[in-house]
Amino acid sequence: MIRKLVTMLGLLASVAAFPQAASAQTEVKIGIGFGVGFLPMFIADEMKLVEKQAKAAGLDVTASYRRFSGSSAMQDAVLSGSVDVGVYGVAAMLIAWDKARNTPQQIFGIAGVNSSPLVLVANKPGAKTIDDLAPTDKIAMPALVSPQMYALQMVAEKRFGKGQQDKLKPQVVALPHPESLNAMLTGGTEVKAYFSTPPFTQLVLDTGKAQAIASSEDAYGGRSTFLAAGATKKWLEANPKMAEVLTKAIDEASDIIRKDPKKAAQIYLKVEPSKLLDEARVEAMLKAMPDDFGTPVFGVKTLADFMGRIGGLKNIPTKWTDVFVPSLHATASN
Repeated sequence: MIRKLVTMLGLLASVAAFPQAASAQTEVKIGIGFGVGFLPMFIADEMKLVEKQAKAAGLDVTASYRRFSGSSAMQDAVLSGSVDVGVYGVAAMLIAWDKARNTPQQIFGIAGVNSSPLVLVANKPGAKTIDDLAPTDKIAMPALVSPQMYALQMVAEKRFGKGQQDKLKPQVVALPHPESLNAMLTGGTEVKAYFSTPPFTQLVLDTGKAQAIASSEDAYGGRSTFLAAGATKKWLEANPKMAEVLTKAIDEASDIIRKDPKKAAQIYLKVEPSKLLDEARVEAMLKAMPDDFGTPVFGVKTLADFMGRIGGLKNIPTKWTDVFVPSLHATASN
């Protein structure tokens, strides 16, 4: 009888322990990059917003953040499993959605993060449009495969006609943002234009040494998503609540940027200290771009159609909802 009692107690202990094991803390690894566009993720990290929203959903989750430079590196990290979720350009996300179609590695968008305009600035006297760039004038951007490159191709197609999207491509050089910024501020180099993102756009234009000659709004005919969060079908299916958790965390962070830009500025400078930007300047910049942060996505179908025309996609989504998870479908996206 004693042996039976010990055995039963052991079984009961095992059953009691099972729910605890099932609810063990889960880590979600999130890939992010550099610049103000990633500010919602900086805030989510600083204020533990993913953990907060996960707890509200009945999950015990801890989030870690790893930094990458460029959409290609981010894409590789997501596909290899180095990170679970990557925040990067929509074009790279569309390519992975297409190439890995109907496989566990197919990428789906979870939410938008930033829709700040990309601005082509030029340090060239009298330059007002891309027509004023000579064939010898170099155009800087952070990578040869980037949201800026697609925007430049789209602008070129609109200006010079279909089939002419690569007219300016031979002039493109890959330069990190700080080097591109320095080229605009100092002049005297072959780099006469730079496809910029915040805060570099504001830093250049505020000096009066360069002027805007085109933008992603010209390319898309309106607003477009610069950065979005994405993950593989395999990860999303294994973590069915996490897409909504991440969406709510990004929404909360974006709301903080709008309602408390001073606090958001402090967090940004904590993550990315700058000799050129102080808290007041970042706060003013954020106040001027209240609608640039949030989970709705824009211009996805326009970009996909363009990529299909130039051979960048074999399978063109019929609508933006084909590429993003259902939890985002009810938002004010287009």
